[in-house]
Amino acid sequence: MTDRRSFLKKTALATAAAAAAPSLLGAMGRNEKRSAAENGRLQSTLIVPKENGLRITGTFLDEISHDIPHQNWGEKEWDRDFAYMKAIGIDTVIDIRCGYRKFITYPSPYLLKKGCYMPSVDLIDMFCRLAQKYDMKFYLGLYDSGVYWDTKDMSHEIEDNKFVIDEVWKMYGEKYSSFGGWYISTEISRNTIGAVEAFHAMGKQCKDVSGGLPTFISPWIDGKKAIMGTNAKVKDGVSVEQHEREWNEIFDGIHDVVDAVAFQDGHIDYDELDAFFSVNKKLADKYGMQCWTNAETFDRDMPINFLPIKFDKLRMKLEAAKRCGYDKAITFEFPHFMSPQSVYGAAGNLYERYKEYFNIL
Repeated sequence: MTDRRSFLKKTALATAAAAAAPSLLGAMGRNEKRSAAENGRLQSTLIVPKENGLRITGTFLDEISHDIPHQNWGEKEWDRDFAYMKAIGIDTVIDIRCGYRKFITYPSPYLLKKGCYMPSVDLIDMFCRLAQKYDMKFYLGLYDSGVYWDTKDMSHEIEDNKFVIDEVWKMYGEKYSSFGGWYISTEISRNTIGAVEAFHAMGKQCKDVSGGLPTFISPWIDGKKAIMGTNAKVKDGVSVEQHEREWNEIFDGIHDVVDAVAFQDGHIDYDELDAFFSVNKKLADKYGMQCWTNAETFDRDMPINFLPIKFDKLRMKLEAAKRCGYDKAITFEFPHFMSPQSVYGAAGNLYERYKEYFNIL
């Protein structure tokens, strides 16, 4: 049996230990904080000039995709990602398409009647609310039926989007001040069948229904990497001269209803950037359009489709855009390829390298 003296001695020791615990924990907390602060001050030693590129201020949001994985985020994760975007200066978010074939991002009365699947969450409403919360502009990407990819004829896309444009504006455009514009989502690289007519018809309806809100397109350049991606026997992509001739004709037919062009930058080699970028800027200026770059943050040079891009490749593309006087840089696409919470661990590292280069604390 424990006597009274032993009991009191044990009690005193326990009391002393309890009193010391907060101070020990506090010291551990201070040490951990000090270590974190020291690590936070560590940066890569860059041997190239910093802030020499065009900053990314916009991103696509791809939740209707066929070639990158879904991350299955809820609103909590999306809210966190908008905060990450805001921290590096992103002011524009673009839903890349409000529907693709049978999958849709919002409960569209028209598309549901056509056999599309009911989504579990209204992503367009959520994106508009989050854009409003973080003081960003939201652009709505139009519906992509998938028919164009099978037929290479864009004219089919007009009919469905006649209804989609009207209902989207009534459901979200009239409700949210963050609704800032439209993305005509069908992608082309050359003067495709029906392209000018389709871009013009959809662009005009978008502007008419919304009181003139801006519209943009994001075509690709039919370069070497585009050719390789088709397994074609042709070794070379489009020449700069042919690219200029075809896009001069396209811009001539759409510039009154399309405000900006954001060419994808991943289908040409890095030593071709200035030549093609200069032509894009010259043509955009000629027709009074803004010239953006779609700075792809996934790597087209890897044997695996698609992984976050090597930082130096992104840096070179953004530096070329700045040299050529581009107006804005957007990316495909922050949530998968730059976000600290992406399914790809390398995406968070790209985010950190980007912040170092642009001196973002």
